[in-house]
Amino acid sequence: MLLKKLTEAFGPSGFEDEIRQVIYEEIKSYGDSIYTDALGTLIVETNLEAKGPKLLVVAHMDEVGFMIVDINDYGLLRFRPLGGVDPRILVSKPVLVGPNRLYGVIGSKAVHLQEPEEREHPLQLQQLYIDIGAHSREEAEKYVTVGDLAVFATKYEEVGDRRAKSKSFDDRVGCAVLIETLKKKFNLPIVYAFTVQEETGLRGAGPVAYRVKPDLAIVIEGTVCFDVVETPSHGQSTIQGAGPALSVVDSKTIGHRTFREHILEVGAQEGIPVQLRRTIGGANDIGAIHLTGMGIVSAAISVPTRYIHAPSQMISLDDFFNTVRLLEAVLRSIEQGGFSI
Repeated sequence: MLLKKLTEAFGPSGFEDEIRQVIYEEIKSYGDSIYTDALGTLIVETNLEAKGPKLLVVAHMDEVGFMIVDINDYGLLRFRPLGGVDPRILVSKPVLVGPNRLYGVIGSKAVHLQEPEEREHPLQLQQLYIDIGAHSREEAEKYVTVGDLAVFATKYEEVGDRRAKSKSFDDRVGCAVLIETLKKKFNLPIVYAFTVQEETGLRGAGPVAYRVKPDLAIVIEGTVCFDVVETPSHGQSTIQGAGPALSVVDSKTIGHRTFREHILEVGAQEGIPVQLRRTIGGANDIGAIHLTGMGIVSAAISVPTRYIHAPSQMISLDDFFNTVRLLEAVLRSIEQGGFSI
């Protein structure tokens, strides 16, 4: 299954080689031109001779991960996060380390050995390490070097009522939406971009927008969903199962109002459930894209993702398929002249 293949691939920020190859194998039969830029973003050009506004459709390939920064005398690996990771959720989590995907576990001092005052505070990064089962620095260095990367070891699995969990729906779910859309034909000039280094500062998106110079841009993203028990409605951001979410405001962007309203109207016409993202924290590649050149009309369409940036993230498969439907419907509406800049 596409989601399984994408989410289980290795690809922390700046080290997207494996996930980029997985995506390339899926899309190499589509598009008029496929290439990578200097930073490693995978770019697919389609139908650039067609009339109409040029579109840039984006999802980022990278996931949150960890960099090994030291190996101590006992063979334990010290690490630092790549992207926003909450240290409180890391203890005992399995990870895959280095080019050989060596299995490891994030460890700390056992609760039995902690002083009472230690138990009153969340563990900090400097108190954590990755244990790969080595008994010395020399043994660990046979398999791992400083600068190697690690990611969560979670496997893709479908659970409950049309839900799925994995380590990297942010933003492999967006990559899957782009791949499914690439397989369709549109009478529009469209460039699809699978960007790099979004989790470490939206670094891949700006150069792509500068290269492509689109009239319109759409980002497909996995976004915050906190709709669990006892959460007040104003803190939920998005609701799982209620459809793709459109961003209004986040930490980097105030969304283009007219374009957002058009997308809402298209969703209503096609019977696709669409919701608004109702909190302002976080950001996505639109934050870099919309400021490029003389400014670009942009919108972010997101799949609600519970436990985002955690070892096991969860989505609704209905939200995923409705995001595929919504993106196609929006592109069809632009193809038919339904939205003008």
